[in-house]
Formats: sequence, structure tokens, C-alpha cells
Amino acid sequence: MLPSRPLWPRLAAAVIALPCILAGADPSGARFSPLTQINTGNVKKLGVAWVYHTGEVHPGTPNAIGHKIAAFESTPLVVGTTLYVTTASGRVIALDAETGKELWKFDPQKDSAKRRSAANRGVAYWDGGKSGGRIVYGTPDGRLIELDARTGKPCLDFGDNGIVNLRAGVADAWPDAPYYLSSPPAIFRNLVITGSSVQEDPSHGPSGMVRAFDVRTGKPAWVFHTVPRPGEFGNDTWQGDSWKNRSGANVWSLMSVDEKRGLIFLPIGSATYDFYGADRKGNNLFANSLVALDANTGRRIWHFQLIHHDLWDYDPPAQPVLVMLKRDGREIPAVAQVTKSGFVFVFDRVTGKPLFPIEERRVPKSEVPGEQTSPTQPFPLKPPPLSLLKVTANDLSKVTPEHARYCSDLFRTLSGGSIFTPYGLTPTLVMPGTLGGATWSGGSFDPSSHYLFVNVNNVGAVGSMKKDDKPGPPGYHRWNAKGGAYARFWDERDWPCQKPPWGSLIAVDLDRGEFAWDVPLGVVDELKNQPPTGTPNLGGSIVTAGGLVFIGASTDRRFRAFSAKTGQELWEAKLEASAHATPATYLGERSKKQFVVIAAGGGGFFQGPVSDTVVAFSLKDSAH
Repeated sequence: MLPSRPLWPRLAAAVIALPCILAGADPSGARFSPLTQINTGNVKKLGVAWVYHTGEVHPGTPNAIGHKIAAFESTPLVVGTTLYVTTASGRVIALDAETGKELWKFDPQKDSAKRRSAANRGVAYWDGGKSGGRIVYGTPDGRLIELDARTGKPCLDFGDNGIVNLRAGVADAWPDAPYYLSSPPAIFRNLVITGSSVQEDPSHGPSGMVRAFDVRTGKPAWVFHTVPRPGEFGNDTWQGDSWKNRSGANVWSLMSVDEKRGLIFLPIGSATYDFYGADRKGNNLFANSLVALDANTGRRIWHFQLIHHDLWDYDPPAQPVLVMLKRDGREIPAVAQVTKSGFVFVFDRVTGKPLFPIEERRVPKSEVPGEQTSPTQPFPLKPPPLSLLKVTANDLSKVTPEHARYCSDLFRTLSGGSIFTPYGLTPTLVMPGTLGGATWSGGSFDPSSHYLFVNVNNVGAVGSMKKDDKPGPPGYHRWNAKGGAYARFWDERDWPCQKPPWGSLIAVDLDRGEFAWDVPLGVVDELKNQPPTGTPNLGGSIVTAGGLVFIGASTDRRFRAFSAKTGQELWEAKLEASAHATPATYLGERSKKQFVVIAAGGGGFFQGPVSDTVVAFSLKDSAH
């Protein structure tokens, strides 16, 4: 039985409880499932139910900075008896959700002479009524495609035979610049709403504007300029004409929709160039902002800028989570935004009023010629920071003598060491770095406890600003480092240089603005005789009414279940590669078994094995 209303992409729809229970399929980003068959009492009896291999492991696209192999980051979406998953080349594969048997596959690049690949985090689903359900998603070459959910054939009444060219109108002047969707679009009523992934350097390039299209026809419905134009609110935060042709300020992560109130929430990323802003003086709205729009029209309702004049690649990476919180005996509709800078910002989702105090604190100035840093940055007083905000010599790791020597030697060559230290003309350490803090992994929310579960990194970034000799604006500086683009404060084995934990899973009580628990996420097998260190991680969590938080993410090739109440690890399974993706859970219509499924592909920013595996787990027959 198909649901009678639009379902949400990737992270929320991934936790649909079937056949007809849709609590996990709302567009809130909560990633909560009401299923209880797998619970704290029997989770140890989980075993592999089926395994599917996509047959695809791809090198990253030429412009994918920091990627040796394109990560397999897709979160499966389940509707009825069918599970849908995407690959890095933009293929959509439909599987029987209970057996893993392939039903159909669609390859948008089958006729391409040069195949592109990039992170693709899944699809959205729209219930087309009499015309049947539709799969809606974006490709690595900038196309929005609709497919018949039953057959995998393009819906010919949408756009040009099932395709809308998203590059048109935003990337015409830059035919070689990247423009694609790394995350599924949002769906609100009969609109499909798209963000984009664009270049991070140079400054000028395709626009990061957010657009809405008619989900039936593909015709444009509205546009929101994330870099305001003259006469629009916020244009005065760009000195002179620095807004012109500005790239970035894009929504590369997921958007969330409050269907009842008709609001869509945009986590808008950094303006280009991420690390240099002398050619874009000012606070640069709406870059690095959480923005609430009227989902029907694209009109701005409210906004809050999380980072002013970003110089650290601190773009909000995650889907906003729409929650109900208790305050003074009443429930408040709220939105929580986790950030790379390690903060959790919580707002009244209707008014934009902060639900915990936020203060502007003075931060260091830049020494780069022509740069004008913002004198202050916003610091929420609650909840506490998710990650370390400063590293001193006393904080350096000593897990092995060799590691300690390497990190001590590296640290002595660096200045800075804290959050909002601008990269200088000599090597600078910034904590947290470009891997967070929180990442695109985002959070999951338990509506009974009001706990937000967030996996985070404690990984600094290392680099300096160097005057660029290439043609461009006078005085233009670029970020550079001995370790290459996006160098980290870690050793040759990717072991971070400050004391563990290097990766954590944290439960934040959003009613009180305090941590309920905080545990290391992941182990380093070479350090098995030491307390768990945690590992760097990418990939999200889900939470279930069975009292469990499921998460892969860590670099140790494990998939785990934790107690949502206490943070105790209750179960783990070894995978073919690390699961840098978000899991899904669902109830099989025929077997009545609850399944938990995850993509385990490795790749992306981290070393280690790579794979093309989708693996599903269920309880052994005697366990339920």
C-alpha cells in the first residue's frame, strides 16, 4: 500500500515504518521510527538478512576536493515493498526491501562519453495519485529527474521527457564549473524544491539560489536568491558589487519542511571563496544562515546568520531538525541546527527567536592583507559545544610514542589553535576544522525524551593563506597546506593530534539544553589495549521507539546500536567498508520483520577499504 501524501527525501523517509505507518516519513529531519520489534532486549540477536552489491566504486570527480574515491553516502528510501538507493554516478536502483533482489535500475549517464561521480545521498518520493508514485532526484551532471517508482522509466510529462536541466539560468556562463545535487530535493505539496552543490573556489561561478518547480510538469515556480540582489533584503551586507556572480551560499545539504505551517528551512552554506573574503567585505547574507521561507512562494519569513563573513568553511552542513520542546509548561515548535563549528542553535521555528541565549563574542582579526573579519561571532550559551574549541600543548595526544612525537613536532610549527582564528600567512591551526564539529550527518530526535542524537568529530584543520599568482582579483589569497587541500590536524594514519575522543556520539536534552550522555564513537584496532578513542566519522543516525540509536559513520568498518537512554553500546557488526551514510529501518509487508539497512562503501575523505555494499539486518527467526 502506497501512502496518500508526499514522502520526504533521504534521511526522514529512510525510516518509514511500513506498510502504512508514516511517523518516520515526515519532512522534519527527525529520523525517528516508531518500530519496536528490534529493541534493547533483543538487538544482540541481529544478523545479516541480505546483501546487495551495486557493482560501482568510482573515483571522485576532478573538482571533488579531498575525495580519492567518491563516497557511497546514499540513504535507502523504502516505500511499500521497494527500497530505492542511489550510487555516486547517479544510478537509481530499486530492490525488494525484504530480499535485496534487484527490481530495476536507471542509469542517467549510460550514453555519456565521460562519466561523472560525486556523493549522492538518495532520492525523494512523491505520491502522484492516479498517475502513480514518482522518484525525484538529482544527478552528478546537474539534472533533476523524475522516474516512475514502479518501473524506473522517466516520467515524460516532467520537464523534457523526465528531465529538468538545473544548470540553465544559474551556470550558463560557467559551462565547466560543477553544479549538481548531492542531497535529495525537498517536496512540499506539488512543489519540488532544489538546492545545489557548487564550486568552493574561485569566487565567481554558478549561483547557489534555491528554486522550486512544479512536481508534475517541471515548470519553475519560485526562486530565492541566497545572495540578495539590489533592492532585496540583505544586499547591503555585501560591500559594493561583490554580490555579482558570487558562487556558493548554496544549500548542499537537506532542507526541512513544516507542512502544517507551510515553512521550509534552508541551511545555507558558505559564500565563495570559503577561506578568503577580501573581495566580499561585509557579513554576506544569506551565507552561513538558517533561513525560513514560505514554502508556497519562496518569501523570506526569518533568518539567523550562524557565521558572519565565513573564512573557515563553517557552512551549516546538516538538515535542520524540526522538534517540539517543553518550555514553562507548554510545547513550542522549534528547529535545531547543528554546525561544523560545534554548536547547536535552537530557535522557535515560527518566529526565529532563540530558545537559549546567544551572545556575540569578540574574535581574532585576520592578518591577510585587505581582509576584514567580523569583529564578533555568535556563541549559544546552551547547549554546550559539541566538540573541542581550542587545542593547547597540554591537549596533545600521546596514544603511542611515535604519534606523540609527530603531533608535538607539528604543533610547534603552528599558530592559533582555537575556533574563529583566521588562517594567517604562516601555518595556522583552527579547532574545530572543516570536518567539524557536526557534519552533514546531522541529528536524530526522539520525541518522547526530547533527546537530539548527534555524532561529531574532534578534528582540527591546518593551513595558511598564500597570495595567488594566477589571474584574478588583485591580492587574491588561497588557502594552502603541506598536506594538500583541506589538511587536518592528524598524522599519516588519520589519527587526530589532540587527546581522544576523536569522534563522539552525544545525546543532547533539548528541553534543558544539556548533554544527557556523551560516548566515544568508533575504535582504532591498533589501540585496542587502550580506552576507546573514537574515530573521525561521517554518516548519520536514526532512533527508534525500541530505544535504539543505529549508526555506522566511524572509520572502523562497524555498524552499531546504542541505548538511546544511556548511550551504552548494545550491538555491533563488522562491514566490508565503513558506512559513511545514514541507515534506514522498515517493517517488511510480507514477513512482518523489522529490517535495518545501510550503505557501506567507505571512500570520501578517509583512508580504508572501499566497497559497493548495501546490507540489511533483521532478527533471527527465534528472536521475535
